[in-house]
Amino acid sequence: MRLSAELIDAGKRLDHLLHERLPEYSRSRIQAWIRDGRAPVNGAAVRASYLVRPGDSIEVEPAEAPPLHASPEAIPLEVLYEDEDVVAIDKPAGMVVHAGAGVHSGTLVNALLHRFAALSGVGGALRPGIVHRLDRFTSGVLLVARNDAAHRNLAAQFSGRLVEKTYLALVHGSVARQSGRIERPIARDPVHRTRMTSRLAQGRAAWSEYRVLRRFERFTLLEVKIGTGRTHQIRVHLSSIGHPVAGDKLYGAPEVVPGAEPLGRYFLHAHQIRFRKPANGEEMQVTSPLPPELERWLARFCGAD
Repeated sequence: MRLSAELIDAGKRLDHLLHERLPEYSRSRIQAWIRDGRAPVNGAAVRASYLVRPGDSIEVEPAEAPPLHASPEAIPLEVLYEDEDVVAIDKPAGMVVHAGAGVHSGTLVNALLHRFAALSGVGGALRPGIVHRLDRFTSGVLLVARNDAAHRNLAAQFSGRLVEKTYLALVHGSVARQSGRIERPIARDPVHRTRMTSRLAQGRAAWSEYRVLRRFERFTLLEVKIGTGRTHQIRVHLSSIGHPVAGDKLYGAPEVVPGAEPLGRYFLHAHQIRFRKPANGEEMQVTSPLPPELERWLARFCGAD
């Protein structure tokens, strides 16, 4: 298709202009066309950042997006529990749950497809079996549905807030109260798009409850329960009360802890999950112990008061 830049388009980036004219296509897809020479300007290949001039002739040759699917990969998995409907995985820190944002392999989904041939398809070809998620550098127990009926049942339990999720978090500073509840909406940070924020009036409702388990000289170990599952929820909420999770530089943890080696992740662990088995409604509790690297860091660098 041929497009012509008008006076009002002067100074716009080429990828921005094409996204305006072709809103049915994502900007990343349009940028890929430009990189592949499928959107020459005045007959010459240019960059996505090319600034358009009035009268420019743009010849766009759309390309079909390659089919997306997840492939099995022989990646070790620690299974905490399994039956004919549900698998509970002990996800290590650093593992992404499913493909996205430039990650196409080495994910939990890739490992699951190698270990379990059949998973639910409700979440689509890129997210088979995935009912809920954990952040990349959060470790711990995560539920996976093995069939569509189980997926719908578990999803209903999550949306109905019938699933109880308990986390362990080591935070900077001394938390004043022995227990508390943080109830603040969470939204995408309008300035730093990789972050979420609880400082805006709008956002999705979210609440987190915490209880102090142990106090150290520079840190506090908390048990945290959440009634909602928003992106980065615990990290955002704890940072909002002045106690960022240890190692979580995105939400205010210091780059360096004097006398301590870098943690290499943040100190947040999905310790326990309680749900009802889809087959018979029986209550089930699955627990993931604190990973060895967090146990070692806690013992070595957190002297008790």
